[in-house]
Amino acid sequence: MYLYKFHDFTEIRFKGVSFMSIAVLNSGAGAGNRRAAVAVLFLAAFINLLDVTIVNLALPAIRNDLGASETELEWILVIYVVAFASGLLPFGRFGDIFGRKQVFIWGVAGFVLSSSICGMATSSGILIAARGLQGLSAAMMVPQVLAIVHVLFRTEERGRVIGLYGVVSALGAVSGPVSGGAILAIDFAGLSWRPIFLLNIPLGLFSLIGAMRFVPSIVAEPTLKPDWAGAVLFFLAIVSLTFPLVEGRHLGWPWWCLVLLGGAVMLAVVFLKHQANRASRAMTQLLPICLLKDRDFVFGLSVVVAFFSGIAGVFFMLAIFLQSGFGFSPLVAGLIIAPHPVGAMIASYLSGRVGHRWLEYRITLGAALLALGMTGLMLVVDAAESNLSGWRFMMPLFVVGTGMGTAVPALFQSVLSRVSGLDAGAGSGVLQAFQQIGIAIGIAVIGQIFFGSLEGQRSEAGFVTAARTALWFPVGIYLLLAIVCFWSARQSPEKPAP
Repeated sequence: MYLYKFHDFTEIRFKGVSFMSIAVLNSGAGAGNRRAAVAVLFLAAFINLLDVTIVNLALPAIRNDLGASETELEWILVIYVVAFASGLLPFGRFGDIFGRKQVFIWGVAGFVLSSSICGMATSSGILIAARGLQGLSAAMMVPQVLAIVHVLFRTEERGRVIGLYGVVSALGAVSGPVSGGAILAIDFAGLSWRPIFLLNIPLGLFSLIGAMRFVPSIVAEPTLKPDWAGAVLFFLAIVSLTFPLVEGRHLGWPWWCLVLLGGAVMLAVVFLKHQANRASRAMTQLLPICLLKDRDFVFGLSVVVAFFSGIAGVFFMLAIFLQSGFGFSPLVAGLIIAPHPVGAMIASYLSGRVGHRWLEYRITLGAALLALGMTGLMLVVDAAESNLSGWRFMMPLFVVGTGMGTAVPALFQSVLSRVSGLDAGAGSGVLQAFQQIGIAIGIAVIGQIFFGSLEGQRSEAGFVTAARTALWFPVGIYLLLAIVCFWSARQSPEKPAP
């Protein structure tokens, strides 16, 4: 038996069964403390999403200021994602071991420090290294957000809270392009792109102070022990997968890049065997084997990877397409992209009101909307060769955002519903690790297609051809997901959360 001790209530868990005082949960003081805790947690999630989306628009300015190559621009994005993905599993579990509040605080503090280094970077190498530290810090704080929410709220309450999480995430995505464009347009004190990272410092400090005051202290489980070997194996597998995908085109696909890709598969197999061996000895696993035996959980993870691989590289590509290809200012480019997160925010809010109902059909609808939106985006890009008008991007991007806001909260609820409270930190880390793996794959693959098609064709027509070619990837991904998810929904009726 173990206890989760909060400011205003205690959860008692015995042999995997949870007993909680509902009367205390519904008291005024309890609700107030929970709202304040959620606000602090979601602010950290907001900063993370803001940082990810704000960087896309700054890439041309960073290239001009630091002399970064196309591959270095990809690494400025991908190194964050790789570090984030590599750290999510171990830090998700470390939250269960060392205390979720404590690990969250460490993460926020690291994020503030690394953001200051990014803002003062004098070379692309320093910026890439600092972005890696940012990603690791985000991996410490972000899994604790949903893990604490998972324990803090009952099943029937989580749908609304996770829907709110989607709204906050979308708000971060909205704020990124608009605020990033405005910062670059204003050019504070001649600092160009640097304030986009320095902005994280006051927001992070506010979240840090709030976490110390309002986030509940959850007693760590003394029987759980860190799995350092598993953390190293998982990190090596992620790096072996992403490095050749990013560097392959630039290096001419040498034989060792192909060996690394094969090595990523072998390392993943070794990692899974290591986890199974620890499970057989009743030792803590980064990726609980019991979750891998759940077909719904594994299927959900594969859908998460596919969903985010289709969307991530598109906005990286659009930032280059609009600014470098057609000369739009960062502010105008940000306003053109803004309908996507607006659609996501609206749809996430509506999804939260639906709660835990019709999850699989909502995922199917979201995938269909994404396929429709990406197809519309391809048609707009194709017409740009003769007449590029920014407002034509807005409706397809709004549809894309609506699809993400419809599908992602339902997808996250579906996956996390298979996770018990004891494994909430690990389950949240697994979910978000695979989300980041999808993002890294998407940036790398779309970057390969886009820059590969663009070589030797720096005219507007060349940018149109490269963007149109790259957009076939997300169109195909979301059409396939719509078919597969619809088939899955028809085959298996909705299951209640455990």
